[in-house]
Amino acid sequence: MKTVAVGDYQIGGKEPLVLIAGPCVIEGYERTLAIGKAVKEITDRLGIPYIFKASYDKANRSSFHSFRGPGLTEGLAILQKIKNELRVPVLSDVHETIQTAPAAEVLDVLQIPAFLCRQTDLLNSAGQTGKVVNVKKGQFLAPWDMKNVINKLLETGNEKIMLTERGASFGYNNLVTDMRSLAIMRSFGYPVVMDATHSVQIPGGQGTTSGGNSEFVPHMARAAAAVGIDALFLEVHDNPAEALSDGPNMVKLDDLETLLKDVLTIDALVRRR
Repeated sequence: MKTVAVGDYQIGGKEPLVLIAGPCVIEGYERTLAIGKAVKEITDRLGIPYIFKASYDKANRSSFHSFRGPGLTEGLAILQKIKNELRVPVLSDVHETIQTAPAAEVLDVLQIPAFLCRQTDLLNSAGQTGKVVNVKKGQFLAPWDMKNVINKLLETGNEKIMLTERGASFGYNNLVTDMRSLAIMRSFGYPVVMDATHSVQIPGGQGTTSGGNSEFVPHMARAAAAVGIDALFLEVHDNPAEALSDGPNMVKLDDLETLLKDVLTIDALVRRR
């Protein structure tokens, strides 16, 4: 398996499990930084490499009137300050080709949202930045179809690729995660990430917003660790009920350390084998 360098970390193969975590969307500098600091303190105690995540723009909200974030310019400025303050790599979503170049000046990882994972021009633009590109598998794709996504990125000469599982559509307003997809995508030779929070999302399940079943997040994370993953993706918040996006499927900060200890225990067992 190829390893991917993100900041001072190596992801993939026999390298340590990495945590990608933060609030769904930037909710102002102070609160977003506070969440990142809390996660960083936990990962430092547990010895887990940490990549901070928050979106500067949630372009696929259910309602036109839903909170989207501060936008590209202000959002990247906030992410740069958080990156400097926490001294960790940062990740955020890119939605359009015009965003990739400015985003690459700040971000260590450019993330392609699941709904956009087949958008050739966006993949090409992200790949050409030379930055690590993390592609979320679309809810409408089989895991083996991600090989085509990989090939599109390879056409740019960029081999810094990660793939993320986040569930597949199962009827209306529901997702199901086939854990076989982690093994299938990992067989392509690139690091695989498990998004345990979006996997329990109920898309559009609350009419103008998405719902979620956050109580199942620990089960998804532990199961993924048992299959074998290179990174775990979690959206976290100090008070999910107040979160401006994706609160119903977020992990509460108070519960994060216990969950990570469980995941590390399972991960260590799997790696010994």
